[in-house]
Amino acid sequence: MSSYFANVPQAPADGILKLSVLSRADTNGTKVDLGVGAYRDDSGKPWVLPVVRKAEQQLAADPQANHEYLGVGGLPALTQGAQKLIFGAGSEAIKQQRVYSIQTISGTGANMVAAVFLKQFKQPADAAVYISKPTWGNHRSIFETAGHVVREYRYCNYTTLGLDIQGMLDDLRAAPRGQIILLHACAHNPTGIDPTAEQWQQIADVMQERSHFPLFDCAYQGFATGDVARDAYAIRLFVSRGFELLVAQSFAKNMGLYGERTGCLHAVTALAAVLPQVSSQLNRLSRATISTAPAYGAKIAGTVLQDAELYEEWLGSMEMMSRRIKKMRDLLRDKLVALGTPGSWDHVSQQIGMFSFTGLSKQKVDRLREEYHLYMTDDGRISVAGLNSGNIDYVAKAIDAVVRSD
Repeated sequence: MSSYFANVPQAPADGILKLSVLSRADTNGTKVDLGVGAYRDDSGKPWVLPVVRKAEQQLAADPQANHEYLGVGGLPALTQGAQKLIFGAGSEAIKQQRVYSIQTISGTGANMVAAVFLKQFKQPADAAVYISKPTWGNHRSIFETAGHVVREYRYCNYTTLGLDIQGMLDDLRAAPRGQIILLHACAHNPTGIDPTAEQWQQIADVMQERSHFPLFDCAYQGFATGDVARDAYAIRLFVSRGFELLVAQSFAKNMGLYGERTGCLHAVTALAAVLPQVSSQLNRLSRATISTAPAYGAKIAGTVLQDAELYEEWLGSMEMMSRRIKKMRDLLRDKLVALGTPGSWDHVSQQIGMFSFTGLSKQKVDRLREEYHLYMTDDGRISVAGLNSGNIDYVAKAIDAVVRSD
């Protein structure tokens, strides 16, 4: 019997999702999951932010609450608050009405709406999308699915596990004029390697020289350093330099709204006069894909962003999460150094955000999974949030053992 779907090929397995399946199926008591990109407290449990609990209680107690559709653009309390968070409350672009923000299905949805929008309206029409090498595993899939040619620029120096700034600048300079450059605003995923303020200036210089279009992915604002303004530095720099750009923003990590899929896509134009055209097309694309965005997560995030007291408490929670992750970075490095583990481990502390690019080979990663029930991605990326005072000694000793086995 023939099938209409007989010519559909098997898609390759998603590395992160496959890892999650393997980890969940492992019942060994020593198991440590360092693959999942979600914050965990020091007992290894998911942590619901207190401000999120409070916002939920407010919503539950509101006699006017309902489950009606949101407008096509999303919940204004969210989109307007998100604008100020990304660009700053005093942003000239906002004051001049050159920013449009639309609610999306978290950062993934924001990237996809951006990808489809740019496929239809990019200038020049044959521009490619350049992603960092390496980047978040879903970036290539999103932009290729939307029909873009995807190319790479150098980013990680695989010897030092730091930023290959010269290679990055050379590749941006060598790219044809007017390409779309995907940039991580902060806490680069998967490496945890961020440019310095001076290096961001250099990147902006080259992109301006070559008339490249910036598309920022911002999944960790406030979560990376504990400072929302510092984490938005690159975006605000590019806006101040006169760039037109798009920003994909997620509230999954910094508010812990993983399953609520709450995000925004922001467009900044050079002229206020063209904003109605841009917003109309973004609304059309959103309408064609999700009709209207989900309300519950948006109402939680919007409540936090618009309530001064909750907002300040949220900033404190992000600082605390950032501080705990930094502590785990330093502890892991110190324990590897104390064990005399071959190689330099300073990069673990020098990197930033949820993830660390350890430099461990796939062979060592496989051994850690098979022999020690320690789960990380094939490229050696670990979620530092998965480390805690109860497992860090075990993790350090396991890494030490596989590194010494050469």
